[in-house]
Amino acid sequence: MSRQRVSKYVLCLILLTAAPAYPGAQQYEPLSASVKARMSKSVSDVAPARITYGNPAAVGEWLNEMGRRLQRRLPDPAIRQDFLNALHYEATRAGLDPEMILGLIEVESNFRKYAVSSASARGLMQVMPFWIDVIGAKEHNLFHLRTNLRYGCTILRHYLDIERGDLFRALGRYNGSLGRPEYPDLVLGAWKRNWTYDSPRL
Repeated sequence: MSRQRVSKYVLCLILLTAAPAYPGAQQYEPLSASVKARMSKSVSDVAPARITYGNPAAVGEWLNEMGRRLQRRLPDPAIRQDFLNALHYEATRAGLDPEMILGLIEVESNFRKYAVSSASARGLMQVMPFWIDVIGAKEHNLFHLRTNLRYGCTILRHYLDIERGDLFRALGRYNGSLGRPEYPDLVLGAWKRNWTYDSPRL
Protein backbone atom coordinates (compact mmCIF):
# COMPACT_ATOMS: atom_id res chain seq x y z
CA MET A 1 0.00 0.00 0.00
CA SER A 2 1.40 3.39 -0.97
CA ARG A 3 2.23 6.04 1.65
CA GLN A 4 -0.56 8.25 0.27
CA ARG A 5 -3.12 5.47 0.62
CA VAL A 6 -1.91 4.71 4.16
CA SER A 7 -2.33 8.41 5.09
CA LYS A 8 -5.88 8.46 3.68
CA TYR A 9 -6.69 5.23 5.54
CA VAL A 10 -5.39 6.61 8.85
CA LEU A 11 -7.33 9.86 8.36
CA CYS A 12 -10.57 7.95 7.66
CA LEU A 13 -9.99 5.79 10.73
CA ILE A 14 -9.52 8.86 12.92
CA LEU A 15 -12.69 10.47 11.56
CA LEU A 16 -14.71 7.30 12.09
CA THR A 17 -13.52 6.64 15.65
CA ALA A 18 -13.49 10.22 17.00
CA ALA A 19 -16.38 10.80 19.39
CA PRO A 20 -18.75 13.38 17.91
CA ALA A 21 -19.60 16.46 19.98
CA TYR A 22 -23.28 15.62 20.34
CA PRO A 23 -25.33 17.31 23.05
CA GLY A 24 -26.11 15.44 26.24
CA ALA A 25 -22.96 13.43 26.82
CA GLN A 26 -21.61 14.33 30.26
CA GLN A 27 -19.11 11.76 31.51
CA TYR A 28 -19.16 10.23 34.96
CA GLU A 29 -16.19 11.29 37.06
CA PRO A 30 -15.72 10.33 40.73
CA LEU A 31 -16.30 13.30 43.02
CA SER A 32 -14.70 13.98 46.38
CA ALA A 33 -17.03 13.75 49.36
CA SER A 34 -16.93 17.52 49.88
CA VAL A 35 -17.78 18.32 46.24
CA LYS A 36 -20.55 15.72 46.22
CA ALA A 37 -22.02 17.16 49.43
CA ARG A 38 -21.89 20.71 48.07
CA MET A 39 -23.53 19.76 44.77
CA SER A 40 -26.11 17.60 46.54
CA LYS A 41 -27.06 20.51 48.79
CA SER A 42 -27.33 22.77 45.77
CA VAL A 43 -29.73 20.54 43.83
CA SER A 44 -31.83 19.77 46.93
CA ASP A 45 -32.45 23.34 48.08
CA VAL A 46 -36.06 24.43 47.66
CA ALA A 47 -36.60 27.39 45.33
CA PRO A 48 -38.62 30.31 46.70
CA ALA A 49 -42.36 30.22 46.00
CA ARG A 50 -42.09 33.72 44.59
CA ILE A 51 -38.89 34.94 42.93
CA THR A 52 -37.83 38.48 43.79
CA TYR A 53 -35.17 40.48 41.96
CA GLY A 54 -32.70 43.08 43.14
CA ASN A 55 -33.45 45.25 40.12
CA PRO A 56 -37.05 44.40 39.13
CA ALA A 57 -37.25 46.99 36.32
CA ALA A 58 -34.10 45.74 34.58
CA VAL A 59 -35.09 42.10 34.99
CA GLY A 60 -38.57 42.94 33.69
CA GLU A 61 -37.02 44.40 30.54
CA TRP A 62 -34.83 41.30 30.15
CA LEU A 63 -37.78 38.94 30.61
CA ASN A 64 -39.82 40.86 28.03
CA GLU A 65 -37.00 40.87 25.47
CA MET A 66 -36.07 37.22 25.95
CA GLY A 67 -39.77 36.33 25.85
CA ARG A 68 -40.08 38.05 22.50
CA ARG A 69 -37.11 36.10 21.15
CA LEU A 70 -38.50 32.81 22.48
CA GLN A 71 -42.03 33.30 21.17
CA ARG A 72 -41.59 31.02 18.16
CA ARG A 73 -39.99 28.23 20.21
CA LEU A 74 -42.31 28.53 23.24
CA PRO A 75 -45.62 29.95 21.94
CA ASP A 76 -47.56 29.67 25.24
CA PRO A 77 -47.02 32.93 27.22
CA ALA A 78 -47.43 31.29 30.65
CA ILE A 79 -44.96 28.49 29.84
CA ARG A 80 -42.52 31.01 28.40
CA GLN A 81 -42.68 33.27 31.47
CA ASP A 82 -42.32 30.35 33.89
CA PHE A 83 -39.33 29.05 31.93
CA LEU A 84 -37.54 32.41 31.83
CA ASN A 85 -38.16 33.15 35.52
CA ALA A 86 -36.83 29.72 36.50
CA LEU A 87 -33.86 29.97 34.14
CA HIS A 88 -32.87 33.44 35.34
CA TYR A 89 -33.12 32.34 38.97
CA GLU A 90 -31.17 29.10 38.56
CA ALA A 91 -28.45 30.60 36.36
CA THR A 92 -27.78 33.60 38.60
CA ARG A 93 -27.98 31.39 41.70
CA ALA A 94 -25.14 29.30 40.23
CA GLY A 95 -23.16 32.40 39.21
CA LEU A 96 -23.78 31.82 35.49
CA ASP A 97 -24.91 34.19 32.76
CA PRO A 98 -28.60 33.48 31.98
CA GLU A 99 -28.06 34.42 28.34
CA MET A 100 -25.24 31.89 28.05
CA ILE A 101 -27.55 29.24 29.51
CA LEU A 102 -30.12 30.12 26.83
CA GLY A 103 -27.42 29.46 24.23
CA LEU A 104 -26.56 26.15 25.85
CA ILE A 105 -30.22 25.06 25.93
CA GLU A 106 -30.65 26.02 22.29
CA VAL A 107 -27.77 23.68 21.37
CA GLU A 108 -28.67 20.91 23.83
CA SER A 109 -32.42 20.54 23.30
CA ASN A 110 -33.68 23.45 21.18
CA PHE A 111 -35.95 24.28 24.15
CA ARG A 112 -37.70 20.88 24.10
CA LYS A 113 -38.57 20.06 27.70
CA TYR A 114 -38.89 16.32 27.07
CA ALA A 115 -35.89 15.88 24.79
CA VAL A 116 -33.92 12.63 25.19
CA SER A 117 -30.52 12.19 23.53
CA SER A 118 -29.07 9.02 22.06
CA ALA A 119 -26.99 8.81 25.27
CA SER A 120 -30.21 9.05 27.40
CA ALA A 121 -29.59 12.62 28.57
CA ARG A 122 -32.85 14.30 29.51
CA GLY A 123 -34.68 17.58 29.35
CA LEU A 124 -33.83 21.15 28.45
CA MET A 125 -30.20 21.00 29.60
CA GLN A 126 -29.76 17.33 28.63
CA VAL A 127 -28.71 16.07 32.05
CA MET A 128 -27.43 12.50 32.22
CA PRO A 129 -29.46 10.29 34.61
CA PHE A 130 -26.36 9.12 36.53
CA TRP A 131 -26.29 12.54 38.21
CA ILE A 132 -29.40 11.63 40.21
CA ASP A 133 -27.47 8.80 41.88
CA VAL A 134 -24.35 10.93 42.35
CA ILE A 135 -25.79 14.17 43.78
CA GLY A 136 -29.58 13.88 43.82
CA ALA A 137 -32.47 11.85 45.14
CA LYS A 138 -34.38 9.05 43.44
CA GLU A 139 -37.59 11.11 43.34
CA HIS A 140 -35.95 13.84 41.24
CA ASN A 141 -37.49 14.08 37.77
CA LEU A 142 -35.08 15.43 35.14
CA PHE A 143 -38.03 16.39 32.92
CA HIS A 144 -39.29 18.79 35.58
CA LEU A 145 -38.46 22.34 34.51
CA ARG A 146 -36.82 23.66 37.66
CA THR A 147 -35.15 20.35 38.53
CA ASN A 148 -33.53 20.12 35.10
CA LEU A 149 -32.32 23.71 35.22
CA ARG A 150 -31.06 23.26 38.78
CA TYR A 151 -29.06 20.17 37.86
CA GLY A 152 -27.71 21.61 34.61
CA CYS A 153 -26.57 24.87 36.19
CA THR A 154 -25.06 23.09 39.21
CA ILE A 155 -23.13 20.71 36.95
CA LEU A 156 -21.84 23.50 34.70
CA ARG A 157 -20.83 25.54 37.76
CA HIS A 158 -18.89 22.52 39.03
CA TYR A 159 -17.06 22.19 35.72
CA LEU A 160 -16.37 25.93 35.64
CA ASP A 161 -14.82 25.69 39.11
CA ILE A 162 -12.67 22.73 38.03
CA GLU A 163 -11.48 24.71 35.02
CA ARG A 164 -10.83 27.85 37.12
CA GLY A 165 -13.27 30.01 35.21
CA ASP A 166 -12.40 28.80 31.71
CA LEU A 167 -15.86 28.63 30.12
CA PHE A 168 -14.63 27.06 26.90
CA ARG A 169 -13.14 24.08 28.75
CA ALA A 170 -16.09 23.88 31.17
CA LEU A 171 -18.47 23.59 28.22
CA GLY A 172 -16.29 20.83 26.81
CA ARG A 173 -16.61 18.94 30.08
CA TYR A 174 -20.37 19.50 30.14
CA ASN A 175 -20.61 17.86 26.72
CA GLY A 176 -18.04 15.15 27.39
CA SER A 177 -15.80 16.51 24.64
CA LEU A 178 -13.09 18.30 26.63
CA GLY A 179 -10.29 19.55 24.40
CA ARG A 180 -12.40 19.71 21.25
CA PRO A 181 -13.81 23.02 19.94
CA GLU A 182 -17.04 21.94 18.22
CA TYR A 183 -19.46 21.98 21.15
CA PRO A 184 -18.14 25.09 22.96
CA ASP A 185 -18.16 26.91 19.62
CA LEU A 186 -21.80 25.93 19.05
CA VAL A 187 -22.88 27.16 22.49
CA LEU A 188 -20.88 30.38 22.39
CA GLY A 189 -22.09 31.04 18.84
CA ALA A 190 -25.76 30.54 19.78
CA TRP A 191 -25.31 32.75 22.84
CA LYS A 192 -23.72 35.63 20.94
CA ARG A 193 -25.96 35.29 17.91
CA ASN A 194 -29.37 34.95 19.56
CA TRP A 195 -29.33 35.79 23.27
CA THR A 196 -26.98 38.68 24.08
CA TYR A 197 -28.79 41.69 25.48
CA ASP A 198 -27.33 45.04 26.53
CA SER A 199 -29.13 46.20 29.63
CA PRO A 200 -28.42 47.58 33.10
CA ARG A 201 -26.99 44.98 35.45
CA LEU A 202 -29.71 42.65 36.61
